Amino acid sequence: MIFLKTEDEIELLRQSNLLVGRTLAEVAKMIKPGVTTAELDRVAEEFIRDNGAIPTFKGFPNPNGTPFPASLCTSVNEQVVHGIPGNRSLRDGDIVSVDCGVLLNGFCGDSAYTFCVGEVSSEVKRLLKVTKDSLYLGIQNAIHGKRLGDIGNAIQQSCEAAGYGVVREFVGHGIGKEMHEDPQVPNYGRRGTGTLLKNGMCLAIEPMITMGSRQIYLEDDRWSVSTRDGKCAAHFEHTVAVRHGKADILSSFEFIEEILGDKSI
Repeated sequence: MIFLKTEDEIELLRQSNLLVGRTLAEVAKMIKPGVTTAELDRVAEEFIRDNGAIPTFKGFPNPNGTPFPASLCTSVNEQVVHGIPGNRSLRDGDIVSVDCGVLLNGFCGDSAYTFCVGEVSSEVKRLLKVTKDSLYLGIQNAIHGKRLGDIGNAIQQSCEAAGYGVVREFVGHGIGKEMHEDPQVPNYGRRGTGTLLKNGMCLAIEPMITMGSRQIYLEDDRWSVSTRDGKCAAHFEHTVAVRHGKADILSSFEFIEEILGDKSI
């Protein structure tokens, strides 16, 4: 069932999502060679809780095994999504996708950003830029009267034209009082098909794009998802409210990019 949000509910969602953006900015301050993904997670959880919210990822149930053990997903290089923070140290030239979710005042926030660690190759930077740009192309289609296929098609066409793979097995989603609500929001599709978009629908749109083949596999930890060919993947995510004429982006990369400065993608 798809729940249309009231104006008051959308403002509560905005507050949750802005907290996610500020949390990711705290993470951005720490991104450098030698830092472990567990350190990123520790700082994020402390910041979330200090601001009166709960990290929604921590303890999230997994039908394949144990609940998710951390507050962030930290997916490095070939990892696409759901990387578990741990003792892995970031190295110069790595990329790391950091996905964060919070529950604040009864509503969820969800956003992700892929960071460069030190000096990253121009080929990988291009992957990040195309993925991020595709997110905004998808958002341009999150307007009243369009269809879900319009969002996915915009993302798919731009990324495949650049020679990249579009992951099929994991998709965006509706969001509200629950982190994952209907509808699912694929990053591929045909224009004019799928669920009709209506004012007040709130969606987490999140392209997951691979440098090579789109084929993926589940790692032994039963959470982390990686590319089969070992090539890098990028992941950017915004939560938006469907509106007439133009989508309302409830999350923000501004806090992050203030920290990154001229190193922003």
